Amino acid sequence: MRKLAIITTHPIQYYAPVFRLLSERKQIDIKVFYTLGQTIGEKYDHGFKQQIDWDIPLLDGYAYEAVRNISTKPGSHHTKGIINPDLIKQIKQWQADTVLVFGWAYESHLQAIRYFKNKIPVYFRGDSTLLDKQNPIKTLLRKLRLRWLYQHVDHAFYVGTNNKAYFKYCGLRDDQLSFAPHAIDNDRFGQDRDAEVGQLRKNLGIGENDLLILFAGKFEAKKDPMLLLDVFLAMNKPDIHLLFVGSGILEIELLNKAAKYKSIHFMPFQNQSYIPVVYQACDLFCLPSEGPGETWGLAVNEAMACGKAVLVSDKCGCAVDLVTPDNGKTFAAGNKSELTLSLEMLTRSKEKLAGLGRASKKLIAPWNFEHIAAAIENKLIHETK
Repeated sequence: MRKLAIITTHPIQYYAPVFRLLSERKQIDIKVFYTLGQTIGEKYDHGFKQQIDWDIPLLDGYAYEAVRNISTKPGSHHTKGIINPDLIKQIKQWQADTVLVFGWAYESHLQAIRYFKNKIPVYFRGDSTLLDKQNPIKTLLRKLRLRWLYQHVDHAFYVGTNNKAYFKYCGLRDDQLSFAPHAIDNDRFGQDRDAEVGQLRKNLGIGENDLLILFAGKFEAKKDPMLLLDVFLAMNKPDIHLLFVGSGILEIELLNKAAKYKSIHFMPFQNQSYIPVVYQACDLFCLPSEGPGETWGLAVNEAMACGKAVLVSDKCGCAVDLVTPDNGKTFAAGNKSELTLSLEMLTRSKEKLAGLGRASKKLIAPWNFEHIAAAIENKLIHETK
């Protein structure tokens, strides 16, 4: 049985279920090497500006090791936050015959990619895109660096259309690429939570026939929640409500601007066990991100799994794959008039939104953990033939 060493920073709710599934299916032998350090979980989230303790199990059902991290400022938010002098030794001791690295923008991850090249197959998982424009000189320098870096990668698993274009720009060929979609736990998010949904809408003072627009995520410039707030205020429709769920650097500014309006609501960060209720309570989910760095937007997957219509900016990596006229709309990032027109069109009918939501649930069904696990297994098993 092939032995796959997986290098990633810390347990993440979008990846741990894939590791568990790979272990359960027993097609390959896996061990996950968590490079953030002995604490395993990264408790402080720099985007949410708070401690995060996930309330679903992220370490059950698969083998893993914590790798000693000697960084003086440990964290996955910067390159020097992960320095693991023992990482390569631990992988060699386990006798891995393939390595899969999640992200290269950390000192130890890049070292592992370079070390194992031409020794064992080096696989890669990332979700970068080319959506953010740079000046020509920076673009050229970036391309040269990326071409050099990806010469060390034998195969990459791309999450969607924009990510595939990025890998090809970096020099990887079609035969070096496999589709392994960005995914969330569709079944968990799609479970019926109607009683809790009704109570939440009642607590917020939202009538049965009122519409609710939801923004869920980090309150930061990249996500551009302020644009959504400005457009909503200009619409001035009393039967439509707006709910912001999360936290971040823009929180005080958003609260102050919305303070006088009863139709605008705020909730703090919601953990994994309750967040499906929040999505299910809305009629329309909006992710107005301007970037840079909105490589995907997994909140869109979550909203779709909950059967909701979606309105997404074109700077979100997921937009080209997940948003169609059947389940929502895409608008130009930062364009207030386009966002206004899109919101006005989508919020004309609660029934129409419900139909778009049903389409969302069908569209997102194939974007699941099983698809990711199968892509990894198929590549490893193919390597032996």
